[in-house]
Amino acid sequence: MGLLFLLLTSACANIKTNLSGSDLSPSKATEVSVEQPAVLRTAADTTLNIMAVGDVMLGTDYPDYRLPPDDGKTLLADVSDILSQADITFGNLEGTFGTGGVAEKACPDVRRCYVFRMPPHYARHLKVAGFDVMSLANNHARDFGDSGRLLTMQTLDNVGIKHSGVEGDIAQWELKGLKIVLIAFAPFLGAHDFLDLDYVRKTIRGLAQANDIVIVSFHAGAEGDAYTRVPFETEYFHGENRGDVVLFARTAIEAGADVLLGHGPHVPRAIELYQQRIIAYSLGNFCTTLGIKVTGKNGLAPILSINIDQQGRFKSGRIISARQQRPAGPLMDKKHRAARLIKQLTQQDFPDTRLEIDVTGNITVKAQAEANDLTKHHNIETKSDKSSLYSVK
Repeated sequence: MGLLFLLLTSACANIKTNLSGSDLSPSKATEVSVEQPAVLRTAADTTLNIMAVGDVMLGTDYPDYRLPPDDGKTLLADVSDILSQADITFGNLEGTFGTGGVAEKACPDVRRCYVFRMPPHYARHLKVAGFDVMSLANNHARDFGDSGRLLTMQTLDNVGIKHSGVEGDIAQWELKGLKIVLIAFAPFLGAHDFLDLDYVRKTIRGLAQANDIVIVSFHAGAEGDAYTRVPFETEYFHGENRGDVVLFARTAIEAGADVLLGHGPHVPRAIELYQQRIIAYSLGNFCTTLGIKVTGKNGLAPILSINIDQQGRFKSGRIISARQQRPAGPLMDKKHRAARLIKQLTQQDFPDTRLEIDVTGNITVKAQAEANDLTKHHNIETKSDKSSLYSVK
């Protein structure tokens, strides 16, 4: 443990931020500067298994008491054996950890306002369930202001869960001889800026040069069961610019990203294989039973399991279907509803896809497409023309 702590401390020390005092909103001029990695011995056939889910919010005690039975200890019981099997397990933490404070989100009617605060000891439930790293880049990360976000970061640190969210906060670690990094983007105050594509390119290029595997999380897109389709254009929700998810994701991959994990719409969306890298456009809700709608498509809780090689290329995967049911958390779904929906949406939004998804959620690459794929991902010059990004499947 001491050696791991030193490695993490050293990695974090090389990230240039201006997180000082209570100011958690550094300027976009922030540069990510990471020392060049030492040569690591990695087997040529090294495979990483990554499991990813969407929004996680384990109940809230604000503005009224909506916490789960048994103090949340069994909320993730039905899925923890699965989540614990992965090399890396990821989720988006929708809300904050805390015991008090005043909500800073504007709430004209607290009875209808989405402000989330979980008891700090609930972080241990995430660790026990198998989570290794979480996104804090979303529209609920600042429900209790910058101080609430900082406390949430510290709470995750205390249980050994890595995180990324506020600009300058980047998760870095080593696994199987590989240097791995996860950075979370969102179109919200203080987060790594999802809307600034120049910043996206520059930041991801720097991370790709210094690491072997770059995982990118993004919280974007319109919300609700009317928004399961990928629109291939800028999305707005209540007048707020929520970005162009396809343009962002493909830009990130061309800059050096290897895995793209999306969330935010509260419903599942399609997946795409782009330059041999996987993009999940939305993983929907996962564990939000007390506080967020879980009926219909909003209650589907997919677990995306993917296998990538040491260069970040997608090899195979599976959509493991779960479904939320109050007052329990996510429960395994033998009808495979999440997988069936994502299969349908993928066929609709990306009709020329090279991915094969069967009715139980197994994901493979079409044999002929795999044989003909001569894309040299890290040698392709990043394109700025929007039409060219949309033309490549």
